[in-house]
Amino acid sequence: MRWVRRSAAVVIAAASTVGLGAPAALAAFEFGTVPKLPILSTVTLNAKAQTVDTTMTNLSVIDTRGTKSGWNVTVAGQSGTGKSAVFAEYCPKAKCGANAEGYIAGGKTMAAKSLSLSSAGAKFTGGTGTPPTLQCSPACNVDSATAVKIASAATGGAGESTWTTTGFSTTSLALSVPTTLKALASEEIYRVNLLWTLATGP
Repeated sequence: MRWVRRSAAVVIAAASTVGLGAPAALAAFEFGTVPKLPILSTVTLNAKAQTVDTTMTNLSVIDTRGTKSGWNVTVAGQSGTGKSAVFAEYCPKAKCGANAEGYIAGGKTMAAKSLSLSSAGAKFTGGTGTPPTLQCSPACNVDSATAVKIASAATGGAGESTWTTTGFSTTSLALSVPTTLKALASEEIYRVNLLWTLATGP
């Protein structure tokens, strides 16, 4: 997801990383379609609180372990070297004025929990047995350091084979833009790193 500044407008970006629990030998336990946030619309700053909506992209999980142990998908903001768990000022090229590529030390940030995911109306299709459950209805905040469970398959055989999400609404991803959001220097953006993790167990 990406925000690029044009005049008094900003466009935002999220870099996604995927984690995976240890798979069973000779069996698949993985994302078939990796979770990935779409690009958000450009926002014109007008000193008013705004909400930017878009449609969450679909994901799929493959589980052919035969263990009937279930699984879950979580998402969290990712910190560490070269990463940010909240939307922060970022230079996406070799140089942005005096700033090198990467997050700007001491740069502008947005509050944690500015981005929410709603699974209202969405579901998993395909697979065999009981479908997995999407957890974010009401909406979950996804841009903080605390992991949030967004989907799970119960023990006893739920979620086996390949399950794919469908039906995310046009407002399933919502970014709250505060009145205090600061415009950035030309070519800089607000960016966040999100870690999506598939693990065994419901």
